[in-house]
This record gives sequence, structure tokens and C-alpha cells, in this order.
Amino acid sequence: MNALWVTLLVVLALALVLRWQRPTWYWMAFGVTFATIRVLIRYRSVMDACGLTVPPSRWQLALARVANRPAPEARSPRILRLRPTSTGLVLRLKLRPGQDAFDFSASSDRLRHSFALHNVVSREIRSSVVELRMTGYDVLKRVRMPAAAVPDQPLRVPVALREDGQVHHRDYRQVPHALNVGATKSGKSVYQRTLVSGLASQNVALVGIDCKNGVELSPMARRFTALADNPDDAAELLAALVQYMGRVYQVIRAEQRISIDLPDAEITADIWDLPAHLRPVPVVLLVDEVAELALAAGKAEEARRDQIVTDLVRLAQLGRAAGIHLEICGQRFGSELGKGITMLRAQLTGRTAHRVNDETSANMAFGDISPDAVLAAVQIDKDRPGTAVAGDSSGGWSRIRAPHTTLRQAVNTCNAQAHRTPSIPELEPFRPALPVRVLVGKVQPKAATAGAF
Repeated sequence: MNALWVTLLVVLALALVLRWQRPTWYWMAFGVTFATIRVLIRYRSVMDACGLTVPPSRWQLALARVANRPAPEARSPRILRLRPTSTGLVLRLKLRPGQDAFDFSASSDRLRHSFALHNVVSREIRSSVVELRMTGYDVLKRVRMPAAAVPDQPLRVPVALREDGQVHHRDYRQVPHALNVGATKSGKSVYQRTLVSGLASQNVALVGIDCKNGVELSPMARRFTALADNPDDAAELLAALVQYMGRVYQVIRAEQRISIDLPDAEITADIWDLPAHLRPVPVVLLVDEVAELALAAGKAEEARRDQIVTDLVRLAQLGRAAGIHLEICGQRFGSELGKGITMLRAQLTGRTAHRVNDETSANMAFGDISPDAVLAAVQIDKDRPGTAVAGDSSGGWSRIRAPHTTLRQAVNTCNAQAHRTPSIPELEPFRPALPVRVLVGKVQPKAATAGAF
């Protein structure tokens, strides 16, 4: 008997240690079993309490009256599959006639409390099929990116972990331009470092504008094709980038050669269908603190400001087909920055909002997309730096948190991938000046120009 008690105490102590230090191990060892049993036992009563049932059909009621039997109970959605994961449970349901997927999304908070789980996210898989992704613990407390979270497509970078345990990717092919807002110390810089580190290993030209004298992007300059650290240089850099975009379109136009004999698959209107030897390298423009580019204190600065905003709008409207993508960061991004700003914001499909100090700032990112996302952005805890709300113009959104990437880690990654930095003639005057790195016993490698255009 004593041995049994000792064993139980050891198991209990092990469970408590795992729950505190290794929540994933605790979930797979203990939590998933208890949660599965709890969901299956409470399922019908929870569906009924949350109003997610439908009354019996008329023929069932008529049959019950003829047979002199009690009326059948309300029908719950049918369980198609219950699958455990490393972070929670995935429950797939078949909706009954008359039910709507929005009902499950609106009841996600009640389902979370009823099933005693950390979070419940609902999404529609196809017509009449809804999937509930239930998280067993707080996956955003200690962000650990899965080992399999590696880029599997060009311009697709894993940058954060979502609250449902899935990896959040920044996919420039699907969402060409994005806006990233957040207050000071909210985690924008860490998100940006993670993004740059992910892009560094791909064949892409990185162009940066950092008006804080380059303190954020200059340490990673070995992987940047062009870099500007003040508004005057930024204006010239954007003008050169617009000129480069025009040259890319000339190449695309020359290679279309539309004729009767040309197959439809070979007709192109962007760089991705060009032959490999003619395809220019895609460009990602990262703008840190966009408000510094939009502020003006005099007539001369006003003219420069108008030119900067005009070039940014032109790149946002026309750059996608030329392989130019924008990543705009700032603390605020509203109409008070002057004319043209709202036009630029309308072109930024992707939206990421870190912790903001007021609802107005959240409205700048999600006010025209989703009121729920605005509320979620305002409620981000100041003790959770790096937590953000990510969404797009479709109205979908989710909470994410980027892994803590230090500046040293980002610098080491960019230095190791410096040979991938392409050369673009129009941007050559803005190539960052780098100190000579003396490698004892080794020959200093030259910057590669593969993929240059």
C-alpha cells in the first residue's frame, strides 16, 4: 500500500513539474486524455447550453405522437472526428440543417469555459462542416517554433506562433504588402528581426529605410542591398526603386510576345512566369517608423514628404507584379500624417497590430476590417511583448506571438547569408558601407551577385 502511495506521489510531482516547465510534454502525457474524456462526456449538454442544437424535425415529432412516446431531444452537431495534437484537440463537426458556422464562432468563449480548455477557435472547412481547434494550454506564454517550421515556398517565412498552436507565416506571394503597428516596447522590432532572419536565407533583395539613424537595421546591413537612415536618403532611395520597377515592367512587356501560336501558360504579366534566366530577384522594402517619413516642419520638408508618400503609394499599387513588396512599420498610421497616407494604408492588405496605447491606434489597423480584432489589439497585456493580432482585408484575424529573436541572433544570420545579397544597379549608390572583416587564414569572400538584375 505504501508503494502505491509513493508511486502516485511521484507521478503527481512529475505532472506538476511538466506542467510548469514543459507544458507540451504534460499535455501529451496527461492533459490530452483528460480533455478528450471531458469533451466527449460534456458534449451534448454543452451544445445545448450554448444554443448550438436544433429542434427535432416534424416527422420525428409526428412519429413520437403516433407511437405515444416522449418528444425526441434537440439534436447536436454530429462529431466527424476528434483528433489530438501537441497543443490541444481538433474537433470536426457536421452541422445540422439550419445551423450557421457563425454561431460556433460567436460561442467560442462559452465553449472554452464549458470544456475547461485554454482557447477555442472556430473555422469553416467547407459547407456544413466546422472545425474547432481547442488549445489545452497557453502556447503563447513560451513561444517555441516547431522544428518543421522552415520556408517551403519562396517568400514564405514562418514568423510567429498562433494561439491555436499553428505557425503563422508571412507569405508575400499571397499578401504582397503589410502594415505593422504598435506602441514602444510592444515587440515590433523583434517581429522585424524574425522576419529579416527568415528572408535572409532566401533569394531576395532586402531594402531598408530606418530613420532612427539606422540603429535597427544597420547591424544587419551585410544582407541588405540598399539602406537609408534619414528622410533625405529615403526619398532618393524610393525614387530609384520606382525607376527599377519601371525597368522590370519593360522586361515583362518585352517577354510577353502575345501571338496566336503562343500558349496561354507562357503569357505573363508579372515576374514569376518569366524564364529563370530573365526573372529579376524579388525585393522586400522594410520601412521602420513610417511617421518619420511623413512629418514635415517646413516648405522644403513638405515637398520631400509629398514625394516620399507618392513613391510609396506608387510602389504599393504597382510593385506586386514587379516583385516589390512593402513591410511598413510604425507606432501610428492615421490621417494626421497627411494626405496620401490613407491611400497607402488601403493598399496594405496584411495587418499586424502589437500592443497599442489607445483604441484609435487599433482602429488604424483593423477599423475597416474587423471590430473584434480592434478589441483584441487593445486588450494585449503589456507584460506579453511580442504578442500581436494579425489579420488581412478578408476580415480573418488571430492572436500571434513571435519568438524572441535577439539582435545578435539576427546579425549572425544575416552575416552567414551575406553571400546571397544581390546587386541592383539602380540601388547601388545606397549599398551600405561595411567595415572590412579580417578573417585569419581565410580569403574574404566577395558579395555574390547571383540573381542580380
